[in-house]
Amino acid sequence: MFWTPFELLSLLFLLLNVAKTREMVIDFRRKRASPPLPLCILGEDVAVVEVYKYLGVHLDNGLNWRINTDAVYKKGMSRLYFLRKLRSFNVCSKMLEIFYQSVVASALFFAAVCWGGSIRAGDTSRINKLIRKAGSVIGIKLDPFEAVVERRTLNRLLSIMDNPTHPLHLQLDSQRSSFSNRLLQLPCHKDRYWKTFLPTAITLYNKSPLAGRELSAP
Repeated sequence: MFWTPFELLSLLFLLLNVAKTREMVIDFRRKRASPPLPLCILGEDVAVVEVYKYLGVHLDNGLNWRINTDAVYKKGMSRLYFLRKLRSFNVCSKMLEIFYQSVVASALFFAAVCWGGSIRAGDTSRINKLIRKAGSVIGIKLDPFEAVVERRTLNRLLSIMDNPTHPLHLQLDSQRSSFSNRLLQLPCHKDRYWKTFLPTAITLYNKSPLAGRELSAP
């Protein structure tokens, strides 16, 4: 017997709050059809939005991550202020680095595995400029945005490959080459797809020595 989501909610004595529900349409077709009819739940139309914040990440219907990058940059700049304040109190470089990794970097690289490879070059440059400012405050050279994202992407791929319960484990296992330890690349026809997690992670994995298993933690 199959239950619709609304029937299942009723069986669990739960009620969907339509006022807090949002609909976002992602359509990359060049010739777009007429706008779809609004989603109707329990007799109420669901509001259609172009941007939605989910688990701290700003999703937009163009998937260009510009709004999310702006939010990350602003958050990083506000936390850089406190890093400078600590330096004005003559805090040692080691403590400044710990503060950067725990407070500043945690904001800059939050969920970067999802969006870090798909942002525009100008947005990457802005974040790298902020990282260089933080490095000058601490007195050390910090890894650029691209290097951190690549390292975390590869480490995430390895954790998926080592976890049989992960939903992507079987997909990656089926991509293994029968002649080597490399992973076969997924068929990609759009640059937008090439920059997503799996194609990027597979490319990094195939380029890494010993299948990337000697990497350090991020």
